[in-house]
Amino acid sequence: MDDKMNYYPISRKEWQGFYHNGKAPLTEEELEDIKGFNDQISLQDVQDIYVPLTHLIHLYMKEFESLTVSKGLFLHEYVPVPPFIIGIAGSVAVGKSTTARLLQLILSRTFKRRNVQLITTDGFLYPNKVLEAKGIMDRKGFPESYDMEKLIDFLNQVKNGQEEIKAPLYSHSVYDIIEGEYEVIQQPDILIVEGINTLQLPANQQIYVSDFFDFSVFIDADSKLIEKWYLERFGALLDTAFLDPDNYYYQYAIGDRDEAFAMAKEVWKNINLKNLEEYILPTRGRADIILHKTENHIIDEIFMRKY
Repeated sequence: MDDKMNYYPISRKEWQGFYHNGKAPLTEEELEDIKGFNDQISLQDVQDIYVPLTHLIHLYMKEFESLTVSKGLFLHEYVPVPPFIIGIAGSVAVGKSTTARLLQLILSRTFKRRNVQLITTDGFLYPNKVLEAKGIMDRKGFPESYDMEKLIDFLNQVKNGQEEIKAPLYSHSVYDIIEGEYEVIQQPDILIVEGINTLQLPANQQIYVSDFFDFSVFIDADSKLIEKWYLERFGALLDTAFLDPDNYYYQYAIGDRDEAFAMAKEVWKNINLKNLEEYILPTRGRADIILHKTENHIIDEIFMRKY
């Protein structure tokens, strides 16, 4: 890590020793439901990594709430505590979705009175027809393919406590925004925002998505490993997509498998790897915590930001 001087490097063994009172607050079956394609996370991983992480998040939450109370005392008026927003970033296929869903469940179980909700930034991609009209369909996932104004407006509404907020719904099966369908966010106490672009800095805006975050996590791994996971996930998608003609991957599932994988390798090389190297990795040093993965999605090292 080029930016490691700004972080405390912590081994897995050290990390799990920081918080001894935690047990994984979910069952093996619940963990299976949470896992993404090819993610091999275990209950031991939950206990060793995510329970201490939840404890650290709680420390940040207490400081956040204390600062809000202090603002109220300064203003001589009651200031409501805004939602605590957690950003989760990293490459395609690195396991962000599993981490986000897992944190949502653990936080919900740990803080039973808190309303914990989850949103992905995929819903703020421009619809395919807009990307095609802009001539950037081959740049899907790059910063310019997102409606950042809409995403920032959404987060602003969340922070200001709006009662009900609609977020566009994205389907990975059809590889597009589903017109007329939405996810509804209703005054969360904690909101988890997951996406490849959550820590990026668009050049033409005065406020950024990460400005709304009170805690952020970057999921990190060697790019060769991520490519392997990407291709394994692609294969798993092909194994199910042939049952559904409406699935985006159906055309590849019923065709020549070698040709399909050749296409996937080109997509990784020309789109996902390029996006990772040019836009995602440069934001890693903005995260509060970096979870570094090795083979089989095992987290072997954690980096905690110094300041």
